[in-house]
This record gives sequence, C-alpha cells and structure tokens, in this order.
Amino acid sequence: MKRSRRKLHRRNRFAALAVVVLVGALAHVTGAGPSAGEEGAGAGRPGDLAGVEPYTFRVLPALPTPTRAWKIFYHSTDATGRPDVVSGTVIVPEDGRTGTRPLITYAVGTVGMGDQCAPSATLARGATLEAPAIVQALERGWAVVITDYPGLGTPGDHTYLVGRAEGNAVLDAARAAQRLPEAQREGITTGSPVGIMGYSQGGHASAWAGELAREYAPELQVKGVASGGVPADILDRKGQEGGNVGLSMMIAIGHDAAYPELKLDSYLTADGRALVQKVRGGCVLENVVAGQGKTRADLFARNPIDAPEWQRRLGEDRLGTRAPGAPAYLYHGTTDEVVAYGLGERLRSDWCALGASVQWQTYPLAGHGPAAIAGGGPAMDWLADRLEGRPAQGNC
Repeated sequence: MKRSRRKLHRRNRFAALAVVVLVGALAHVTGAGPSAGEEGAGAGRPGDLAGVEPYTFRVLPALPTPTRAWKIFYHSTDATGRPDVVSGTVIVPEDGRTGTRPLITYAVGTVGMGDQCAPSATLARGATLEAPAIVQALERGWAVVITDYPGLGTPGDHTYLVGRAEGNAVLDAARAAQRLPEAQREGITTGSPVGIMGYSQGGHASAWAGELAREYAPELQVKGVASGGVPADILDRKGQEGGNVGLSMMIAIGHDAAYPELKLDSYLTADGRALVQKVRGGCVLENVVAGQGKTRADLFARNPIDAPEWQRRLGEDRLGTRAPGAPAYLYHGTTDEVVAYGLGERLRSDWCALGASVQWQTYPLAGHGPAAIAGGGPAMDWLADRLEGRPAQGNC
C-alpha cells in the first residue's frame, strides 16, 4: 500500500508539473544553456560516450523534477558516413525501480539552429515545449534520451532535416544511454526495450531512425516507432512550412553543412547572406520572424532547387523507400499548415506497400500544433503496448 501511495504521489507531482510547463516554456524560449562540457577527442564507435556532465531536468525555472539526469556527448555518424560527435540528455525517474527499464529515444520538433535552442540547453532551464511528453514517458517508469541533433549544441551548423544524420543521431543516443554507467545503475541496459518517438522534425528523425535501425543499430531492441506530422519528402514543397522562407533557409543551411559540394553561398544575394547569418544563430520563432516579408527572389540569385546536386541530396531525405525495422504508428492532422497531410498519407502507403505493420491515425480539421497535442498521448499509449510485448495489429 505504501509503495502504491508513493507511486501515486510521484505521478501527481509529474502531472502538476506538466500542467504548467507550456506557460513557462513560452516565457523562457531564449538564453544561455548549461556549459558545453568536454567533447571527447579521438575516434569512437557510434554510441560511445565522448563526455558526460551532471544535469538537472526542469519543467519550469527553479522547479526541478524527481529525476536523475546527465548531459552527454556521444559519437555518431554523419550523412556521408564520417564520424561525428553529438550532444544529448539522458533522464531517469527517481522511482526506486529495480531491474531493466524501457528506454525512449525521443526526437524533438524544430527548435532552431543556434546552440542555445538545443534541448540540452532548454531542458535545464525549464524552457522546453515538449517537456510534457517527456514527463509522460517518465511517469511510466521509462528512461528518456533526447538527442540535440548534429550541429545543435556542438560545433558547426545544425544539419536540419538531413534524414540519415538525424536518424543515426537518434539511434546512437539510445546506444549512448545504454553505455552510460550512471544510467546502467538505473536499469538502462542492452536488454532494455527501446521505443522511438518524435513529431514534426522529430517525426522525420524518428521515422528515419525506424528505417535505419535494422541496418545501422541491429543490437538495439527496438519495439516500436511513433512518428507524427512527418515531413516525409522535403522536395514536395506543397503546403510545407506555411511558405516561410526562414524555415526554408534552415533546410538549405542544414544541407549545405551536410554536403559542402552544394555551395549554398554561390546561390545567395546579399539579402540572402544576411538572412543566413541570422538564421544560423536563431531559435525557430526568431527565424520565422526573420523570414517574414521576404521572397525567394529576394534571397537567391538563382534557385538551388533547379540544380541537379541539390535535387539529388534533398531527394535522399525522402522516407518510405525502406520498411521500418519495427511496427510503426503514424499520425497527422488533416489541415496541417506546416507539413502537408498528403506527405504523411503517402508515407503510410509506402510503408504498407513494403509490408510494414503501420497504425495510421488522422485528426480531422487539426493543424500542425493541435495534432501534436491531440496525438501525443495515444501515440505513447500505442508505444507502451509495444514496449510491454503486445503485438501490433496495424490498419494498412
């Protein structure tokens, strides 16, 4: 009985924190993050730790959670197969649980390109809009690892929406959590069932991780992939990003960082170069504002999308060419103004045609934000069934 009351009390503390986090996050979306720590030099296997520092997960400033947490730097692989170091955060609930616990490798939606926007910076300040989803996972007794993505929180430009780099980083974050001695003592082991989850950019990254898992990280016990609002084909521009050129420039900068042969600077006007400098250091709302009132004609002397090398590299980000290595849950709002509904619908069809087990959930008349709110809980419930070993049915 006492154990049940303690568990209920802990859940209530988490629930109370989740209620207020969105207000606090909206009030604290900028500022300096925790210290960068030491990035380990030299080579390492994908998922090997390159640095660790103690961390505090907050949902509001000065309001820590009943968790243990660490900021990590870990080895990964970039889009062209070269070694890279990525940062992230490992969080475990202080629940007295013994034995192996499930692990969620969580991919956040678009936060921007400046290092101060990285999840490992904002989670410590209680300024992360997706903290309620993380809290829900922790309430269930799961551990959570959140990648910062390549170049976000580490040197260089963030390789925004570069699928293979993102997917590798999501999978290597799970490996790194399993190799962290402090987390091992909290039940994160190589035997932990692994769930992959994300929405928007995180939907893209988590879906890519799902497609790559069997090939790139076959030792991970991936049980399910839950992805929402997925920009499954960034060459299909219809309805994506609401036409904002600030977000489009983030894609251009990210791909130029991943593939230097694209030579983004050679396509830009003076106004375009000025916007690139702003976007490189800005968080998402700042970048949206920076792009308002500008057209592609203002920013580009010639359109990079017309170049074969850009077509090829952007085309490589398309999801749906291989089946995910675990059952998948996809969800999308039918009136999504940021990531067109048809992109999610097509990914579902592609995966189904490849023989994958796919559960498809639509949210009628829901835009990008409302679908994230409505769909996150059911997606996590579906993932819980997979982590507990219940078979997926799918509705292909």
